[in-house]
Amino acid sequence: MSHHESTERDVVDVLTADHREVEAIFVELESRQGTPKRRRQLADVVIAELVRHSVAEEAYVYPAARKALPDGDRIAEHEISEHAEAERTMKELESLDPSDSRFDELLAKLTRTIRHHVQDEESDLFPRLRAAVAREELVELAGKVTAAKKMAPTRPHPAAPDHPPANKLLAPGAGLVDRMRDALSGRPTSMAALHEKQH
Repeated sequence: MSHHESTERDVVDVLTADHREVEAIFVELESRQGTPKRRRQLADVVIAELVRHSVAEEAYVYPAARKALPDGDRIAEHEISEHAEAERTMKELESLDPSDSRFDELLAKLTRTIRHHVQDEESDLFPRLRAAVAREELVELAGKVTAAKKMAPTRPHPAAPDHPPANKLLAPGAGLVDRMRDALSGRPTSMAALHEKQH
């Protein structure tokens, strides 16, 4: 193995970096500093980041866990149900104004859910994946996860993703309303985009 290969990021590196980025936004939001507009934008960014991250994990990481770990199915089901719970909270949070008391309440709930999820993954799932899956496969998964995040939606789906077909659970026209609102609001979906907006 050449030195270059050993420094390539594996899937755990990519997902852990996502976790740190999300945590930094949570910390800023928890400080209750900044204008309502800035707080709404930070909430939008964190939601987009989490949706992309969850989609990529569900597409590539949990299937790898199911295959490689003896209790992989149990772990995957648990993680997916946590994503679904977080997604329902994000969907509610999505339309709230920061001056609404429920904004901070839902934000606190989301922060708790995600911190628990991160702790779970980083102390249990990630080390076990690294132990059970070949290094080159983990590096390959990093590429797949990165690509999936580029393609993924940036808005939460209101229905639990673990119960397809979710579209049957949607109110008629809800998807259209969401798309219209996205088109009109031009919400930032990354810290880089948010940074550009301010200059």
